[in-house]
Amino acid sequence: MATSSVASPLCTWLLAACMSVACDSDHSRNPSLFHSSKRMSRWARRRKVISKCISGSSEFNRGLISSFYGSSIQSLTSSCLAFEPCDEYYSSIRLSSLGFFGDNRFSLLFGSKNDTFSGRQRRMNRAVHSGEAMAVAVEPTKELTALNKPLTKQRRVVVTGLGVVTPLGHDPDFFYNNLLEGVSGISEIETFDCAQYPTRIAGEIKSFSTDGWVAPKLSKRMDKFMLYMLLAGKKALADGGITEDAMDELNKEKCGVLIGSAMGGMKVFYDAIEALRISYRKMNPFCVPFATTNMGSAILAMDLGWMGPNYSISTACATSNFCILNAAHHISRGEADVMLCGGSDAAIIPIGLGGFVACRALSQRNSDPTKASRPWDINRDGFVMGEGAGVLLLEELEHAKKRGANIYAEFLGGSFSCDAYHMTEPHPDGAGVILCIENALAQSGVSREDVNYINAHATSTLAGDLKEYQALVHCFSQNPELRVNSTKSMIGHLLGAAGGVEAVATVQAIRTGWVHPNINLENPDASVDTKLLVGVKKERLNIKAALSNSFGFGGHNSSILFAPYK
Repeated sequence: MATSSVASPLCTWLLAACMSVACDSDHSRNPSLFHSSKRMSRWARRRKVISKCISGSSEFNRGLISSFYGSSIQSLTSSCLAFEPCDEYYSSIRLSSLGFFGDNRFSLLFGSKNDTFSGRQRRMNRAVHSGEAMAVAVEPTKELTALNKPLTKQRRVVVTGLGVVTPLGHDPDFFYNNLLEGVSGISEIETFDCAQYPTRIAGEIKSFSTDGWVAPKLSKRMDKFMLYMLLAGKKALADGGITEDAMDELNKEKCGVLIGSAMGGMKVFYDAIEALRISYRKMNPFCVPFATTNMGSAILAMDLGWMGPNYSISTACATSNFCILNAAHHISRGEADVMLCGGSDAAIIPIGLGGFVACRALSQRNSDPTKASRPWDINRDGFVMGEGAGVLLLEELEHAKKRGANIYAEFLGGSFSCDAYHMTEPHPDGAGVILCIENALAQSGVSREDVNYINAHATSTLAGDLKEYQALVHCFSQNPELRVNSTKSMIGHLLGAAGGVEAVATVQAIRTGWVHPNINLENPDASVDTKLLVGVKKERLNIKAALSNSFGFGGHNSSILFAPYK
């Protein structure tokens, strides 16, 4: 009922506003045409305005209503609100506002049941639901249904390049071979003195060079999250066979970058605060732009000359998956042919470590760093921070085939959801995760039985690991072939970059036919059935379809699906 109470007056207002173009032309010829007697009710005058507008510009009306029924309300308002409603409309604006919004203006919009209305307001609302105004809003639907355009066939999206910067290496093959061998990238933090912190370990990148990839002048000024992003993005291009010569053949207007970050330029901002203690003159002039999460994507696009979709998404630890799925949407809708997508973060600095310590989220197994990240193990005591970047080169199938690209896997689809429960804790019954996974399966057209590999979010936290596991059992309990692992057991949690790096691991599993182990799973939690989990050694697996999960603070859930290209 709430919807219908809003729609009619909204249609009336928009029609009156938009059709005033026709009204104005008539009004200029006969200024007295709309001057009604004082005894005429406001609704009668308004009805006369609408009737006059309709009769005076039937062709315009058809175009207007076509835009209303053929597109979203957003496109309607963007096109209509450029016109100024005619003078007579303003004489009855109070009627419109009362009928649409009521006393609280937005109460009807959100369907509140607690609103009280005066008798006059109720009479006005009844008037809006009757008479010619209602007829104007609904009458043309039959005429316009035939004008709707058929849906455009979605284009297939494939993965043609991979790029990583991780604690286990900066080459996708070297990185994945280390995962297969069960090598841990967790060690003591060396970048700064953290002796006073209860946590002194992380998945820290020890050696890193941008020589030959990023201009030295920029390399000195940029935050690490941007440098990781630039390096991983350019390596994904190189891995995808897009050399300088191949770059010249691309339509750069159809090439885009969508790489996000959960934390942004924390080091640049932290240094700026320290400099400000002395004087603002000591601050890095680039501290503001280099701290924003979008600037990495922007700089990479400037470097490549790519003019297509370019922005970043920040949804905490679910950032990369959000970016990957949206990048794929740009390709499937024909808005881009090629997209670099993923995530990057570099938060292993005093304020980053201190912040997560204050959240009581981190492992304190400082005496044995390589054993600290242990998803699903009963002795897990929190996650381990990591840093780096993971980037995929996504491409439209025919575009990739035309240039002879090596296709690693096909991107099938995915979905998002929100727990709407707590800032940091997962929903007790896993409702948001289940919704996300089921929507991802429905959107991509993949059956539960075909998903036989899942790269889980599993961060090594007490609540998070179990809630995700229970959601996976709920969705895939009938699949005896399912194998589940966690890349974080070896590299820690890369925050906004986690999903990007794990997407690379998922594609590598499809390419190689091997899935990496879950290291440190020595004493599985009593609530976990180890039949689903990969053991402490790599396993051979003929993957039909693979799911990669990422969840973030704020209840952000994301699931994406890949499969072998056929």
